[in-house]
Amino acid sequence: MSATRRAAVLGSPIAHSLSPVLHRAAYAELGLEDWAYDRFEVDEAALPGFLEKLGPEWAGLSLTMPLKRAVIPLLDEISATADSVEAVNTVVLTSDGRRLGDNTDIPGMVAALRERGVRQVERASVLGAGATASSALAALSRICTGEVTAYVRSAARADEMRGWGERLGVTVRTAAWEDAAEAFEAPLTIATTPAGTTDALAAAVPDRPGTLFDVLYEPWPTALATAWADRGGAVVGGLDLLVHQAVLQVEQMTGRSPAPLAAMRKAGEVALAAR
Repeated sequence: MSATRRAAVLGSPIAHSLSPVLHRAAYAELGLEDWAYDRFEVDEAALPGFLEKLGPEWAGLSLTMPLKRAVIPLLDEISATADSVEAVNTVVLTSDGRRLGDNTDIPGMVAALRERGVRQVERASVLGAGATASSALAALSRICTGEVTAYVRSAARADEMRGWGERLGVTVRTAAWEDAAEAFEAPLTIATTPAGTTDALAAAVPDRPGTLFDVLYEPWPTALATAWADRGGAVVGGLDLLVHQAVLQVEQMTGRSPAPLAAMRKAGEVALAAR
């Protein structure tokens, strides 16, 4: 049977993306046999042409780097959440031809923490200062009642994080990366850095840590996540984030709610184990 409704993930590189696994698992669980979800290698230069070629069968797109900001001028409307961090990871294509942008990473972070019982904290730490760090600040604007300390490698990055804090209504204090072990004194630490960056910090995890949200999902577990769990701390991983943000995408694109969180997570776990 040929698909009557289509969706896909776009980015460059894209071969590693788990989005097809998660979305297809959702379609199977929801009985959406006439839906298809694919992946396409698309960079910033190719994005306008790709969007123009989409027909009425297209319901939505998931976007990864480097398209999350590049897509914004090509949309008819973006949500307040996406605007707050100037990043769109979800495009819903309406029946009347409109392109609506949203960011499900931020509520996905909040939902992943809530699933582990973290609904509100009085302070938090963020490791790193890239694009994911700004999403982390946006998530913390919803659950952190006090100061957020961002551990960064340069004065320029420190300025960026303080700027995002002002924009998002979060009190951000910056500190040098050399002092990153102090991050673990907070009840919640969000690690947003690339693979291997926090490995050297694993030995600094305290005896009674709070909650670690490490946004990586491959390789997993990270050295930091392993040390954290060994000391009895709660760990939220990148797959948790990936699944929760994908749940929200499925709901927006298909109009079906709730999306099957458990089936999507299981599919992601199986796919990662097979790599």
